Amino acid sequence: METNVCSIDRTVRLSLGAVLAAVGIAALGGVLATAPVVGAVALVVGVVLLGTGATQLCPVYRLLGINTCGD
Repeated sequence: METNVCSIDRTVRLSLGAVLAAVGIAALGGVLATAPVVGAVALVVGVVLLGTGATQLCPVYRLLGINTCGD
């Protein structure tokens, strides 16, 4: 498949994904005083961002015809 997530977009996704995943794990583990649903949402969004950043493929971008690779 053709990649549609590149350069700055990829870096932001990987960085933000790592932070959100860590916050989600901390919230679900009781380290942060938040509702469990907040931790679960943060974890899911973080994992999705990490996945799309790592594979350089975003299904939503594909549906919308967005390509940040500059091709």
